Amino acid sequence: MGASASAPLDDGKCAYIRGKTEATIKNFSPHYRRQYAVAFCRHVQEELEQHRHSQSRFLKTRPPGEAGTVLYEAELLHFAEDLKKWKDRYVVIKNDYTVDCFETKEAYQKGASPKYHILPAGGKVLTSEEDYNLLSDKHFPDPVGSSEKEAAAAFVPLPKEFPVYLWQPFSRHSYYCFPEPAAQRCFSAVLGDCVRHSNHDFLKQTTYEVEAFLEAIQFFRQEKGHYGTWEMITGNEKEILSNLVMEELLPNLQTMILPKMKGKRNDRKRAWFGIVEETYGLVQQQVAEGLSTLKEECREFAKTLEGTIRSDMDQILNSKNFLAGKIKASVSEPAQKCCTENIQPFLTSILEELMGPVSSGFMEVRSLFDKEVNEIIQDFQKTSDMTRLKENMDQLMTLPFNSVKMEPCYLKVNLLHELLQDLKNRFKVYHIDFVIQRTQNFMQELMENAVYTFEQLFSPSHQADSAKVATTIEKVKLRVLKQYDYDSSTIRKKIFQEALVQITLPTMQKTLASTCKPELQRYEQYIFADYTSVIQVENVYEEILYQTLLEEALKVIKEAAILKKHNLFEDNLNVPCESVSSLTELRTPVGSAQGTPAKVPTAARAEGSDTESHGDETLVVTGKIVWEKDADEGKSPDKEAGASVSAAGDQASRREAVAVTDIGDKQESPLAGCTKQGVAEGKSALEIESECVASAERELKAQQEAVEEKVASGTDAAVKNFGASPKKELKVPEGAAEEEVTSESQTVTAVASVSGTEKASTAQEKVSEMKPTSPPESVTDTEILGSTEKKSKLPSQTGNRNKLPLAAHGRGSGALTGAGWGVASMGFPLLKARR
Repeated sequence: MGASASAPLDDGKCAYIRGKTEATIKNFSPHYRRQYAVAFCRHVQEELEQHRHSQSRFLKTRPPGEAGTVLYEAELLHFAEDLKKWKDRYVVIKNDYTVDCFETKEAYQKGASPKYHILPAGGKVLTSEEDYNLLSDKHFPDPVGSSEKEAAAAFVPLPKEFPVYLWQPFSRHSYYCFPEPAAQRCFSAVLGDCVRHSNHDFLKQTTYEVEAFLEAIQFFRQEKGHYGTWEMITGNEKEILSNLVMEELLPNLQTMILPKMKGKRNDRKRAWFGIVEETYGLVQQQVAEGLSTLKEECREFAKTLEGTIRSDMDQILNSKNFLAGKIKASVSEPAQKCCTENIQPFLTSILEELMGPVSSGFMEVRSLFDKEVNEIIQDFQKTSDMTRLKENMDQLMTLPFNSVKMEPCYLKVNLLHELLQDLKNRFKVYHIDFVIQRTQNFMQELMENAVYTFEQLFSPSHQADSAKVATTIEKVKLRVLKQYDYDSSTIRKKIFQEALVQITLPTMQKTLASTCKPELQRYEQYIFADYTSVIQVENVYEEILYQTLLEEALKVIKEAAILKKHNLFEDNLNVPCESVSSLTELRTPVGSAQGTPAKVPTAARAEGSDTESHGDETLVVTGKIVWEKDADEGKSPDKEAGASVSAAGDQASRREAVAVTDIGDKQESPLAGCTKQGVAEGKSALEIESECVASAERELKAQQEAVEEKVASGTDAAVKNFGASPKKELKVPEGAAEEEVTSESQTVTAVASVSGTEKASTAQEKVSEMKPTSPPESVTDTEILGSTEKKSKLPSQTGNRNKLPLAAHGRGSGALTGAGWGVASMGFPLLKARR
């Protein structure tokens, strides 16, 4: 190899690199300043209005893991670039998803600094020498012809048969080797997780500074004629802005350096990668300094704006809405024309291609969770060992971070690479990796929530009766799977909506750029002088385009949900505003009746699992299982949904008895009180209901006779206490239709239940008399069905009776509301829909 091939950058080239970096930062800064002020104003607005854009989830969200948790550690062969030889290294990967290589295990245990610290953002993990050579050759435009012998020479000779390559665009490549395929697969899977998280964890932050930065990057690239996603939006702010500099800098460096390099091909290739790495280091250092100064300047400016923003928020919003009306009047027609001709006809077919791989990936996650829990059940049935059960449960909690077990789930989504090939030509989409990796991160997140919810609802240490442990685990599993199905539908619809907009928006932006963008400047006259820094014409224009496409995307997604494609649920469910998996969910309050069996699942839900039908009853957990109190607030023991029966005359107070129903079901069922035993025996609904009523009557009659004895003996106080005591509740045999009796409504419910033949209004009039009457000898099936239907049609209530349940998810098609549908909030480098 010639001397020039290995020589570092000289002073002249370093000065050139610094000059280009400074110019890029200078050109980027105005965009960042504008977007910072806009994003800060939006942040204050949301703070004042106390908006909550996050959609409801049934699974309980797993809290962030403890920093420094080790995900992988092992001794393996690593190629030391500086020594040009393979060395045994101790590699440790923690939950910050960076890779640390230590000299030895002892060095790591003593707290020594790693020999190599690798940030894998933007990287690609490869497991064959051929694939690595193809990719690396693309980034080494060799101006000197190479012989076949040189081209065939190994870039890095392999000491073992199973390599793992970590290719990175501007950083030193990493090489690892393993003696067997299992170790290779394990490490490559973990490394793949590192790349995904390093690429996107920064982008999913919702701070106004992150939003400002991403929108500034978008406008900066649009100014140069680049629309849509950019594959180098990976890593943090420093890395992304450095990538922006390198994109402009590299072509010139190639022209300056490559033709002058001498030596063998692999030597020149290695030297070029070293120069690129050195250049990237210089750029990152200068970008970090420039970005720090720029952010501090913007923070100071935001402080001067805050008073005006807080005092004039109404006027700011009115001014923005007026401006939006003016721009929309001239933009909506060409935007709609572009949408109708170039985008709308293809949305359904794009969605079809998206739904298959994405849905199969989420179904694979569901199946993996189901399989792992079933193995725990089978192991316990064989051993009845509580210590081993606890160990198995601990192992289940690590499932989302078991890269080998999760990898088959992720691979399902990789099919999008092949299925979306046509998009490259029609919509100029080249980087579908963004959609794929974001989807895989959502899959891992949902698995985290599933195992965390399972852990909260079941704890081996709280099991007093080992004979019922396996049954309880099965019931908890089925509940978690139902919650998973609902959350999976919600997340997948988000993914589809974002992907459809991400794919099609660049086409509209580019189509309208020549006609509409030049006209935007004249609209600045409609902004009050005091608000010119927090209202930007270009933002409002982009929001209008975004909203136009968003509405079209939501239409096709809604149609797919109506047709129940891939087990998508419609957005017309009444759901609680928080996770229903609180710690008190399955606890049966002391003295109350057992949980009512839930309704029969819908057809859409039934296709999710062949074991689904067994989980249609609400879990009944005895007092032997001690659940911790939900730390958030005093919610009802079951927040799923309730068919409430009005028992008091005062409608404003809403004192009802709550009949618990299945969390995930949308259908009304008149047989909400059917027992699990009846279903298992194959009895008809009316037979089950009749048996339930007869059983209830026997219990009520016994209690009625006890009351009459107390009345006869003159103990009026006892009768009064029968209806007023907050401690005493009706005991209904397990499986019968039940009612949770509150302190105020117990009197009415008791009289109504004992009376039987009295109507609700009569029962209310007789509250003051407190005179129980004999129950009827029989109740017809028609009366049973009619009464149950009335119950099921009343509004469901959650823990707070004065608080109506939220409407279903997916409301966000309102213009410029930013109600949770914003693309930027999900990490996509597109503008977020705003008010």
